[in-house]
Amino acid sequence: MSYTPPAVWDYESVKAKAGGKFGGTNRPTAGATHEQRLPIGDAPYQLYSLNTPNGIKVNILLEELKSLGKITGYDGYKINIMNGDQFGSDFVKINPNSKIPALLDCTNTPPVPVFESGAILLYLAEKYQAFMPNDLTKKAEMYSWLMWQMGSAPFVGGGFGHFYAYAPYPMEYPIDRYAMETKRQLDLLNKHLENRNYILGDEYSIADMAIYPWYGRLCLGELYVSEQYDASKFLAVHEYRHIIRWAKMMADKLTVQTAQTLELLPID
Repeated sequence: MSYTPPAVWDYESVKAKAGGKFGGTNRPTAGATHEQRLPIGDAPYQLYSLNTPNGIKVNILLEELKSLGKITGYDGYKINIMNGDQFGSDFVKINPNSKIPALLDCTNTPPVPVFESGAILLYLAEKYQAFMPNDLTKKAEMYSWLMWQMGSAPFVGGGFGHFYAYAPYPMEYPIDRYAMETKRQLDLLNKHLENRNYILGDEYSIADMAIYPWYGRLCLGELYVSEQYDASKFLAVHEYRHIIRWAKMMADKLTVQTAQTLELLPID
């Protein structure tokens, strides 16, 4: 299919043609589209999220902090992005970028809103001095890998995953482009983990919690798989045996298992 870009891109001329799983959920403007109240429970932390890779990252840390007794608990609510909950007025007040996850820290008055999964991980890890190293050199390594994940995963999810699994029809060029980049990232991570138990060596940190839901679960065959497609086979993830070893170790943690299947309450 040939395509010549117009001189000026216009949303009105393309929105009717939008297809695929997420074709109708986005628009080129920010802000709330409707009034919608979010529930606030009694727990010290209020989580508004979805059990996608970005959501699972924060679930893991909250479960780890709870298991250590550093927090008493949290209330988790489901933001259904297919229904447009991310554009509700209360959610946009917490996260003006309208993406999950978003967190309210109700241990403060007034409550502190935190958005972006990496920011939430850093905020909680620094607040409780947990799952992050004290040594400045190791901390720099943790920051580097955390930011690597934040900057690289959109190529996996919004790039490879979208065009491979969610686009309205198969497109060879973007699939090839993003498959190549995804495999480059997997090769990088695999080499890094060759002689390390965790991302930072022997120290379990928020870097592992951030990277596992994307790259670990991809190599365990849990992302972009259905009757029509299988990303793990397509990307030949069996080649990345060091990632698979690390991912299985992560998946065996009870906190991770709970995080991946966390029951999120409806907001209505």
